[in-house]
Amino acid sequence: MSHAVSPLAPKSYPELPTIGGVRFATAEAGIKYRNRTDVLLVVLDKGTEAAGVFTRSKCPSAPVDWCRAALAAGGKARAVLVNSGNANAFTGKRGRETVKLSAAMVAKAVGCTPKQVFLASTGVIGEPLPPEKFDGVVEAAAKRVAEGGWLDAARAIMTTDTFPKVATRTAKIGGATLTINGFAKGAGMIAPDMATMLSFVFTDADIAAPALQAMLKAGVDASFNAITVDSDTSTSDTLLLFATGRAEGAPRITDPRDRRLAEFRAALNDLLLDLSHQVVKDGEGARKFVEVRVKNATTKAAARKIALSIANSPLVKTAIAGEDANWGRIVMAVGKAGQPAERDRLAIWFGETRVAVKGERDPGYSEQAATDHMKREDIVITVDIGLGKASDRVWTCDLTKEYVAINGDYRS
Repeated sequence: MSHAVSPLAPKSYPELPTIGGVRFATAEAGIKYRNRTDVLLVVLDKGTEAAGVFTRSKCPSAPVDWCRAALAAGGKARAVLVNSGNANAFTGKRGRETVKLSAAMVAKAVGCTPKQVFLASTGVIGEPLPPEKFDGVVEAAAKRVAEGGWLDAARAIMTTDTFPKVATRTAKIGGATLTINGFAKGAGMIAPDMATMLSFVFTDADIAAPALQAMLKAGVDASFNAITVDSDTSTSDTLLLFATGRAEGAPRITDPRDRRLAEFRAALNDLLLDLSHQVVKDGEGARKFVEVRVKNATTKAAARKIALSIANSPLVKTAIAGEDANWGRIVMAVGKAGQPAERDRLAIWFGETRVAVKGERDPGYSEQAATDHMKREDIVITVDIGLGKASDRVWTCDLTKEYVAINGDYRS
């Protein structure tokens, strides 16, 4: 199943530098389609530290359970195996056996323990994933891993994505210059809850797993946990961060409160935000990238819930798709959010145009100015609750007929 590249796709991709201790190989295993790259193997140097956040879905996939256990076993990593085409979710005992056997295959090919192998799967839910799909594929891939190939790695994990999502940043810790590279996949079933669909981030910094974990958990709140395409949280959401410690002169960091981490933390957060925005811009059928800002709410949590109520509303999203400045639907979404709000204190903007204030249409409202903003690819909706000082923002996309078409024949 292929679709036209999203009009919001980047016009070019950044050149991602190699990172010491990270090597890739991709392969075709025929998991769902023939003649399509659908397996990614990442081999990591000994000593690589790992951190991860995962879906809060009560029906997690077998790979999510495996990764949680692997992190609990010590936070060391030597390899990552990712497949597309099958999520290995809701597959019962057979799914658990597949992750166990595939991890063993990787461990044997790489020369490590199974608990140093991290797994992720994306695709159809409820279909068994036969472990024999990986027979021979893993061993052959392990023999030809090489540095570089970031775009190929990102393409190997795509499902309904229309473009690969990659990002890179640099930062200093002490006198050492460090690189952070990452890639992600996701286009539908996007309403992360502690993570993204699938995303893998690598750095040559020398940072211990507990410090990595603390930074990662903090970083997702304003990035991957602040995006939504369709309000649906995946069973397979996985975000993994690996630190190889291979940067020349990199000091060892064990405490997440270490002041030397300030620049690195900012760079990591910026990379996570970049990747999360790319996921929204590849939302299934998306034509508009939308930022929803809520200010002067009673609490930050209330601001987030109101923002998500707007961003997840099918009526709001279809109005955006139709380039209709229908502020009445914004009022509806604020009112149903279940958070403190008063009709006669609300003010609403589309871009720089205030369309409503004090419980009614703005006396100076310009339909033309509001409509002009709605015709843009990047749209900003701002809501002033007028009850406090807290603010937050989330990102979403419009809801088009193409979304229905893609998901109506997803399994066919």
